[in-house]
Amino acid sequence: MIRSRIAPTPSGLLHLGNAVNFVLTWLMVRRAGGTLRLRIDDADCLRAKPEYLEDIFRQLDWLTLTWDEGPAGPDDFRRRFSQQLRKERYRNFLAELELLGHLYPCGCSRSTIRQHAPDGVYPGFCRDRAGAFKPGEAQRVRVPEGSVFRVEGQDIALCKAMGDFVLWRKEDLPAYQVVSLVDDLDDRINCIVRGQDLLPSTAAQLFLAGLHGDNFFAETTFYHHPLVMGDDGRKLSKSDNAVSLAALREREPSPIPVYQEVARQVGIDPAGIATLEELLFRFCEMP
Repeated sequence: MIRSRIAPTPSGLLHLGNAVNFVLTWLMVRRAGGTLRLRIDDADCLRAKPEYLEDIFRQLDWLTLTWDEGPAGPDDFRRRFSQQLRKERYRNFLAELELLGHLYPCGCSRSTIRQHAPDGVYPGFCRDRAGAFKPGEAQRVRVPEGSVFRVEGQDIALCKAMGDFVLWRKEDLPAYQVVSLVDDLDDRINCIVRGQDLLPSTAAQLFLAGLHGDNFFAETTFYHHPLVMGDDGRKLSKSDNAVSLAALREREPSPIPVYQEVARQVGIDPAGIATLEELLFRFCEMP
């Protein structure tokens, strides 16, 4: 049975690109009779804000999306589901990789990395460092040359796309790649719907799962959908202040434009799509 998740981040107001991902995931799970989990990615406590957490539940309600597992609301989330309650779980996962010799400490500043690596791929200055991980340092994983992963028919050269990427941040916080992978493993997620910009992240998590010996993740089905672009031709992003769903609701009280955008993405004529149920019916008719 399919087990999937939607994973909003409370670091900004949700936008159309987020909504398209959530609706598309919901459609795929409901068509297959699977289980959908709401997972809110708040491990980065420096960026998570209460008002953004409230916005997640408000917009999911507007979209009429339902889920089978996960928090019923903000208070339930804080009490039982916050990733900040799982910090030791993420530490233990990294400790196992460290024992296997795959990790090393890195004290390089962001400015130093930008100066020597304009493309953002870490040059490996600390790769030969020995010794224990110290407070104020990041923890990186060694990505061997030639590490290539085939994801949805594309070869992702992880060594070139991400280099030795960070698993534990210098702010004493787990990095996204660890948090996402560990939660997917623990929740037995076997179907992940993502934007095409996260192809390197999929390769990174397949790599980490392989290092850790978790064969389950290698059997996961991935679907990387096209990105929703803004009027300037760039992908919608919270950091670029993309138009929020809250603002969209002020202009258009119905979520019909979201459903129609999803219909266009999957090749359904958006004309006549006015409810989520109608979109699901049309989606189930597709081969």
